[in-house]
Amino acid sequence: MTGGFKGLLLLSLCLVVWTVPIDRNQDSPPEEKPEENVDTGLYYDRYLREVIEVLETDPHFREKLQTANTEDIKNGRLSKELDLVGHHVRTRLDELKRQEVSRLRMLLKAKLDSTNMQSVQMDHASLLKQFEHLDPHNQNTFEAKDLELLIATATKDLENYDAERHEEFKRYEMLKEHERREYLKSLDQEKREKEEKRIEELKEKHRKHPKVNAPGSVDQLREVWEETDGLDPQEFNPKTFFKLHDTNGDGVLDEQELEALFTKELEKVYDPKNEEDDMMEMEEERLRMREHVMQNVDINHDRLVSLEEFLKSTEKKEFNNQKEWETLDDTKPVYTEEELQRFEAELRDKEVELGRRAEKLQQEQELLKERSKALEAQKREYQQAVMEMSQKQKEQQTVNRQPPSGPNGELQFQKEIQKLANENSQVVKVPVDQNGDVQNNLPAEPPQNLPQHTS
Repeated sequence: MTGGFKGLLLLSLCLVVWTVPIDRNQDSPPEEKPEENVDTGLYYDRYLREVIEVLETDPHFREKLQTANTEDIKNGRLSKELDLVGHHVRTRLDELKRQEVSRLRMLLKAKLDSTNMQSVQMDHASLLKQFEHLDPHNQNTFEAKDLELLIATATKDLENYDAERHEEFKRYEMLKEHERREYLKSLDQEKREKEEKRIEELKEKHRKHPKVNAPGSVDQLREVWEETDGLDPQEFNPKTFFKLHDTNGDGVLDEQELEALFTKELEKVYDPKNEEDDMMEMEEERLRMREHVMQNVDINHDRLVSLEEFLKSTEKKEFNNQKEWETLDDTKPVYTEEELQRFEAELRDKEVELGRRAEKLQQEQELLKERSKALEAQKREYQQAVMEMSQKQKEQQTVNRQPPSGPNGELQFQKEIQKLANENSQVVKVPVDQNGDVQNNLPAEPPQNLPQHTS
């Protein structure tokens, strides 16, 4: 990527995609340096990075970058060149935008779910308007307006990024002080006095450190020249120093390259092994140093230090007559007592809200346990019913395989046999003679109701 375009999008926008500018006098392209991905801290960092990487693959767009300046990029002139890029580049950009829109929709859904608004019908097209880094009215294709919005939004957001970092550090310091006070309240008088004494001793130990040179001063740069670069301090040369620390060779010192110069000074004050040294404070100190250099050296306020700007800064009177740098311990606190009180009130409100939510979650958990027990009981009843049904089926199958039985358990076919036997025993036997003729041995019965004759 070219120095001008990278100046805005990689540094003003804190996007780092290390490449070397095109040299038209060379027959073969120069060897590219490896990429170094630095998160901008923006919620659309990946989208921003991928769009720039895709645009960089187009020869026409890359050609325009050679002559583009910061104003061309900021005012949207460069965005108009998007209409002339290759079809495959536009197709890839369209795909990136659709992916970003899909991701934003998922973020919106998660936000709505977390606020118990799942059942509310929401217009996602309207909700997407709150995201300023793309055109919400066209959710399918990447147009010149999308590139213009992306650059403008990233520029604005990153201009406020340092302020947000300072605010985040202030809240961190207030939370630390709040916890310290609450801990001291929990101690009896003897232990509290002992702890307060220990804290003061740690603070005093932290204050005792070697002199910290002002960032950007001749003393600070010579110290880097000697201890980091291993060169003779008497042979210090600003132009050589600049080229040594322009690590990606793009002709400017970006914010990351500048902050790397302050490491030696910060190590004089902060050591992660020491209890009294806070690494969060070290990063705030690094940010303060970088802002100090940018304020005094970055003439055109493009968040870059060019070689010309750097050399001009070494000609100033202050370059050779800088006082010792005042660290955070030497300056006034980053918050006032009133701000701390408001912060503690916010914490109490949040604790109450968290307690309410915890109680609600506990109730829901108890309800789930009761439902689980009820379901378990229903499961056991169902299993018992299934077992009983299975047992009945087995008994019925056994009955079907046996002969029929009577009320007393006896087999019915035995009763029938006995009945037949009894019937056979009652049959009248008719006597026959030797010739097989039936013998009439029956006694004669007197005639009944015969008429009587009178003489």
